[in-house]
Amino acid sequence: MVNELIVCKAYNNYIYQMQENSTSFSIKNWSQDDQPREKLLNKGKQVLSDAELVAILIGSGNKDESAVALCKRILASTNNNLNELGKRSVKQLMDFKGIGEAKAITIVAALELGRRRRGEKAMEKLIITSSVSVFEMMQPILGDLQHEEFWIIYLSNSNKVIFKNQLSKGGMTGTLVDVRLVLKMALEVGATGLILCHNHPSGTLKPSEPDKLITQKLKKAALSIDIKVLDHLIITENAYFSFADENLL
Repeated sequence: MVNELIVCKAYNNYIYQMQENSTSFSIKNWSQDDQPREKLLNKGKQVLSDAELVAILIGSGNKDESAVALCKRILASTNNNLNELGKRSVKQLMDFKGIGEAKAITIVAALELGRRRRGEKAMEKLIITSSVSVFEMMQPILGDLQHEEFWIIYLSNSNKVIFKNQLSKGGMTGTLVDVRLVLKMALEVGATGLILCHNHPSGTLKPSEPDKLITQKLKKAALSIDIKVLDHLIITENAYFSFADENLL
């Protein structure tokens, strides 16, 4: 009987300790100044750390970590780089204890909205003045991709952006470019200038021979209908290569 009482007491102590630990990890028990939602309401979004903002998205952590602690660990796995986090798939995020499919989807969706917002902000600068302005417009679209895409920017006489269009989407090593489709669209929108853009998922900025060939092919075809190819940019996450800047046009 004594042994049974000792075992029962030890078990009760264990359960109590587990409950205490679980409670201490709950954000609800923190000071209001430390709770992410209340902190945002009372002090503004700017004062929140990246981990606190992501914690608001997921709402809760796991039995061992608060939402903030979990998000700190997730961010640490990307060297606290939100661009790297934006590349994580739903499946990769679900590898973290406490991140189920719904939470992972929420994180992916929020970061995608941020990426699109950057793209729209760049589109506010509708006049192309240099290769830098092209990079600022297209990097949010192409910079983080793990596959290659080829885009065309259609311009007016004053280098105002009329339209931009994804021409093709390929694998990790290349895409197909249909010259006829490029020129057909240029005539339809009344463009007088074109800028070609594609990304290199490998991160290399050196143009390949196919890159050079398609540039010359498009340039020659466009000139036949009085449309100029003004530049061709190869875009990576943090940098770009401009054919015009390097005198390759």
